[in-house]
Amino acid sequence: MIGKKRIFIVEDHTLLRAGLKALLAQDPEIEIVGEAENGRDAVQMIGTLSPDIVLTDLSMPGMNGIEAIVDIKRRFPSTRILVLTVHKTDEYIHESLRAGADGYILKDASHDELRIAIRSVLNGKTYLSPDISAKVINGYLGTDNANTPSSPWDTLTHREREVLKLVAEGHPNKFIADYFCLSIKTVEKHRSNLMKKLDLHNASTLTAYAIEKGLIAT
Repeated sequence: MIGKKRIFIVEDHTLLRAGLKALLAQDPEIEIVGEAENGRDAVQMIGTLSPDIVLTDLSMPGMNGIEAIVDIKRRFPSTRILVLTVHKTDEYIHESLRAGADGYILKDASHDELRIAIRSVLNGKTYLSPDISAKVINGYLGTDNANTPSSPWDTLTHREREVLKLVAEGHPNKFIADYFCLSIKTVEKHRSNLMKKLDLHNASTLTAYAIEKGLIAT
């Protein structure tokens, strides 16, 4: 890479964001030009700061990572995007790549792997964490098959999946509403929709389903 590359961090956890900044600041080839705790603020700031690459989480209040990726790529198509997340299920990976992400790395990655991922994405390549198996990649490449039946999980929107995760973690509707900057009525609607789509009718079955899908750890 010639000259310093400008990086923008999108992460809603303050301590993790500070840790990432401290880690990346050690790299003389990288300049951290900005940070945001949600996708909406990120999109507004990226237009002014013009970073080369955006490092973003997926689960955030307000505009989530998937929505932010779509908006960033629509407004600033040359900006590279690397997802940094805890989510390792096929669905999150597929949605991120469909939205326009140029790379996908897990938060338990080493510093060296993060540096490799950033450089790969900046060099125009697609980077996927080694923990993401070839089976997942093959599944992504085969998603255009119109004859493949959709599972109930496939019918959930990204926001419904995020609500499912927080419900399974035991958070009440008010917490979820505040976290995503939504009204309680909207959260109740999301909750009702996902229960109807999954044919699950109480918190315990939702929790079991979320564990099965890898949204929360046991």
